[in-house]
Amino acid sequence: MTDLGWIEGAITASRPQAMAALLRYFRDLDTAEEAFQDACLRALKAWPRNGPPRDPTAWLIMVGRNAAIDAVRKSSRTTALPPEELLSDLEDAEAGAAERLDNSHYRDDVLRLLFICCHPDLPATQQVALALRIVSGLSVREIARAFLVTEAAMEQRITRAKARIGAGDAAFEAPGPIERSQRFAAVAAMIYLVFNEGYSASGHAHEAKGGLCDEAIRLARLLLRLFPAEPEMMGLTALLLLQHARSDARFTAEGAAVLLEDQDRSLWNRKMIGEGLALIDKAMLKRNPGPYLIQAAIAALHARAAQAAETDWPGIDALYATLEIMQPSPVITLNRAVAVSKVRGPEAALAMIEPLGARLDGYFHFHGARGAFLLQAGRKGEAREAFDRAIALANTAAEAANIRQYLDRVTAEAEKSAS
Repeated sequence: MTDLGWIEGAITASRPQAMAALLRYFRDLDTAEEAFQDACLRALKAWPRNGPPRDPTAWLIMVGRNAAIDAVRKSSRTTALPPEELLSDLEDAEAGAAERLDNSHYRDDVLRLLFICCHPDLPATQQVALALRIVSGLSVREIARAFLVTEAAMEQRITRAKARIGAGDAAFEAPGPIERSQRFAAVAAMIYLVFNEGYSASGHAHEAKGGLCDEAIRLARLLLRLFPAEPEMMGLTALLLLQHARSDARFTAEGAAVLLEDQDRSLWNRKMIGEGLALIDKAMLKRNPGPYLIQAAIAALHARAAQAAETDWPGIDALYATLEIMQPSPVITLNRAVAVSKVRGPEAALAMIEPLGARLDGYFHFHGARGAFLLQAGRKGEAREAFDRAIALANTAAEAANIRQYLDRVTAEAEKSAS
């Protein structure tokens, strides 16, 4: 990995803790964010030249705090920040800062930040968007894509959320048990979307964003310690673990996507799978499943299959049917159609997704799945049209390349039939 790549990974991993500490210090979202961004700019200058600091998080907190104080007191004769070339030599200061951070309870700091972003005065969509921006540092473009809205609309949403918190009287102390329960759903949704942002990245971009999956799992574990008896929190944590366990098998060395049924399952992380399965078993004892736990149970059926042919597709179909009742969504129905195609054939799957066409016409995966079902049904001409539409909607080169594999198959079979 290049120096720049290492810096990006270190900043991504450090952001939640650094932002939380800066917010605790300044008690203002904009000031904390500006301080962190200033520290990141200084890191981009100093770290490639002087090498990585002993503790990147402590470095970013210390430099960001000093930069913000220096900006506030710019007109007075205060001591300015050290020159850039000396920043990485602050070993003793870093060690002290790191020790203070350990003693100030990282869990409380990060959860305080999560709960402030998910303030009950904000609509749920603004809560999640703000947390994605502040806690995990996703760009407005990335968040807009996750919510299927324009960048301009998402920018306004985040700006309004910041203004509303700033105008209110947000408590910057750790919330009590009742407040934690009230904000649980929004915080869980934020963690889920952070994970998806990293997990959905394709090819070599997945390597750069892999830290988001790790961060989401870390945040989920922190939240699980706050809600140890909550089956949905166990389900969410298990879901992330089971999905992330497949990371090493999801792409080739060249960055091409590998379909689930073609993955080398010996590359799956069995330790993560074991942890996820244990959480599901424990959660099921509560006899109160929710959407996260049902999704985790679906992932568990994939994880328990030693080979793709051993997958319990009827079980997956039944679980998706339950999820459709709990959380109706055209995307959930589209996912269920994959299981239906395995159990009852491609024509049944096509009949299931036909009513979704108007709502999902701009959705890449809808046309990709429809093309695959049409191909399985022998309707090659219609399959080609669906694949062409999917390529036009692809978000990444890897997605387009994956669909082109199907198109090449259609073309090859057509040429073989003609010869």
